[in-house]
Amino acid sequence: MTEQLGRLGVLGWPVAHSRSPAIQNAALAAAGLHGWRYQLLPVSPELFGEVVPALAGAGFVGANVTIPHKEAALALAGEANPRARAIGAANTLTFGPHGQIAADNTDAPALIAALPFPISARTAMVLGAGGSARAAVWALLDAGAAEVRLWNRTAHRAHTLADELGATPVDRPGPADLLVNCTAVGLDGSDPFDRLPLTPADLADYGCVADLVYTVTGTVLVDRARAQGVPAVDGLELLIGQGALSFEIFTGITASLEAMRAAATPAEPSG
Repeated sequence: MTEQLGRLGVLGWPVAHSRSPAIQNAALAAAGLHGWRYQLLPVSPELFGEVVPALAGAGFVGANVTIPHKEAALALAGEANPRARAIGAANTLTFGPHGQIAADNTDAPALIAALPFPISARTAMVLGAGGSARAAVWALLDAGAAEVRLWNRTAHRAHTLADELGATPVDRPGPADLLVNCTAVGLDGSDPFDRLPLTPADLADYGCVADLVYTVTGTVLVDRARAQGVPAVDGLELLIGQGALSFEIFTGITASLEAMRAAATPAEPSG
């Protein structure tokens, strides 16, 4: 019997930092899908609309989508599940045999599943107004949050998104049960407090901090939160959570979280 082959990837710009190939290829190996391969797909915004429709013809079964393409990904899809449509952004695309594109969003359920407490009747403060922020705001309100406040460096983007999804735009972040960073600040390992309207001391005003940004050594935001005894959700764990859900959409097989976690961070060099 000929082994089934499948190509998968992650679309982003930039995307060289992504750990998705490592964790997804580990899950493919654990599932026995040795003919499948998951790769980086660096695509600029200018070329996104041209490249994505061509992926099916190149043998791609599906692709994850990261910054800055999540809203554009939904717009390209011929069909989308209600969750992705309501959010207005997609992080998971699947390709049919005749070039059909279907969209889903696994960022939203992954965030809710990773929180250390139910968000129902609690308050949340979300930083950012891109595709990830869309997913976070929708997920928190869908899970019953009493209020989701939204801050963005460009105020009108926060107001627009808040109006669309039912959040409350604010000029500055304030205390809440949960803080969610959906900006790209800290992606390069730099100090986020240079570019966010927060100080390290402000983190004590939150019951939990979730950072969608990740680095292999942990972000400064998560490290500072934990140093103050504030529970924090690391971006790598969120990546694994959404990635496992996407893996099942791509393959129809439940992903091995153990294999994905083991592959999420590079092994320490020996000797």
